[in-house]
Amino acid sequence: MTEQRLWIAALGGVHEIGKNMYVLQYGDDIIAIDCGSKFPDESMLGIDLIIPDIAYLLNNADKVKALIVTHGHEDHIGGIPYLLKQLNLPVYASRLTLGLIENKLKEHGLLRTTSLQRIDADSELTFGQIAVSFFNTNHSIPDCLGVVFDTPEGTVVHTGDFKFDMTPVNKQYPDIHKMADIGKKGVKFLLSESTNAERPGFTPSEQLVGTHIEEAFKKADRRIFISTFASNVHRLQQIVDAAALTGRKLALLGRSMVNVVAVSKELGYLNLPDDMLIEPADAAKIPPEEVAVLCTGSQGEPMAALSRLANGSNRQMEISRGDTVLLAANPIPGNERNVSRIVDNLYLLGAKVIYGSKSELHVSGHGSQEELKLMLTLMKPEYFIPIHGEYRMLHHHRLLAEAVGVQAENIFLLKNGEVVESAGGKVRQSGRVPAGQIFVDGLGIGDIGNVVLRDRRQLSEDGILITVLTLSQTDGRLLSDPDTISRGFIYIRNSEKLMEDINRHIVDTLHKMNEADLGQWNVIKQTLKDALGKYLYDKTKRRPMILPIIIEV
Repeated sequence: MTEQRLWIAALGGVHEIGKNMYVLQYGDDIIAIDCGSKFPDESMLGIDLIIPDIAYLLNNADKVKALIVTHGHEDHIGGIPYLLKQLNLPVYASRLTLGLIENKLKEHGLLRTTSLQRIDADSELTFGQIAVSFFNTNHSIPDCLGVVFDTPEGTVVHTGDFKFDMTPVNKQYPDIHKMADIGKKGVKFLLSESTNAERPGFTPSEQLVGTHIEEAFKKADRRIFISTFASNVHRLQQIVDAAALTGRKLALLGRSMVNVVAVSKELGYLNLPDDMLIEPADAAKIPPEEVAVLCTGSQGEPMAALSRLANGSNRQMEISRGDTVLLAANPIPGNERNVSRIVDNLYLLGAKVIYGSKSELHVSGHGSQEELKLMLTLMKPEYFIPIHGEYRMLHHHRLLAEAVGVQAENIFLLKNGEVVESAGGKVRQSGRVPAGQIFVDGLGIGDIGNVVLRDRRQLSEDGILITVLTLSQTDGRLLSDPDTISRGFIYIRNSEKLMEDINRHIVDTLHKMNEADLGQWNVIKQTLKDALGKYLYDKTKRRPMILPIIIEV
């Protein structure tokens, strides 16, 4: 029997934005909270997706009782299919969140084998000695829940992503009274998101965006292209409303946009007139002043619809001079360069582009400093763990917690894998569990590691040089001139002298090895790589990948 203690750890989501996943364990019962994904940065060549390392869950598979999902954003649900392929858990989520998860499971062929359980703010669950309840929050997607875990060691609250929007588009208000009641009963640990911990004040209401979208629709005299996060259902509704107000048909571009609109409409979260949607191919048959196009790509993703429209490679439609393009989303840190490139291309096409903070076409879905302090004040936690943010955000959230009365020594800034433990009423940071990131590349999950990424970076920066050597099986002599091939290193036709020097250097190195009686293949290859690498760097200041191939005759 496992010692009766409470463990809390993050497998992903601290010191970073994305791929959120947290675990709570009491005794022999483990509950996972969220399982997100994030997109790679430009240094992770060829990687499609990054998901949390679930080695700890796999090592304790018999103890993992459930996956509870706070809401339906990709950084909270994107890794679920990859988790379920290795560990078949029941998944508990709200109605819209389940609808979005079902879409993913269908694509991966997992829907029939997965137990999906719908929950809401009134649901109550029990796993061993852990009682679980929920409360409503609001965010930039409907049906968001905070989670309360009552354990023998005290109550743990996980807020999920939240803001305090008192005039929400969908009338789903944050349940402040319930939060206050939870705080009155006593909260031992609060895990609260930190995304906007650096921003003073309150985050504006989503309704503010709707007003500015309507104004932009009324002023546009040709087609409108508008790009936003596909999962921001509140904003999608405001775009639909603006299209209806101005008598425009709506075309959808981008797979995720089509999927989210279909699920949201089917479940009743998106009020979309039956005759409003048109196929992109039919947009050209309608006067341009009667068409709006809702598309993905607000973050500058190279393969998304907006990027293809901006560079003229979208097969279904194109942007013409005088069209209006609205970017109803601010760039996530790290995406600024890609978004700027798209904006430049749109201007080159002659479009009118409305973007950036001054356009007021975007408000954050995350609470700013005053809202984070409000959550802390309502919950009155004895111990505080800031989550979901880069280190600077966690640091600022710690300062906010201290400002509202949480003792500095009771605040834990964890790294992924670090554990906070409570046993017999004593709380301490103790040890680690396996944590990190797993790379998804095509059908491969976890088979691409840092060594492969390093090789890919080297290939992308300096190319590859392959030399094929035919050696005598009896005495190791070189039987013919080396056959050397360059890809991404130098252009052979313009560098014939260098290629001759390279081959000469290879021959000289082989002669020296023969004299020293170094006849083993691995020794020959490594010596050649070292000697040739030094020679090429001296000549070109480049470090191509060097691949010797030996053929014995």
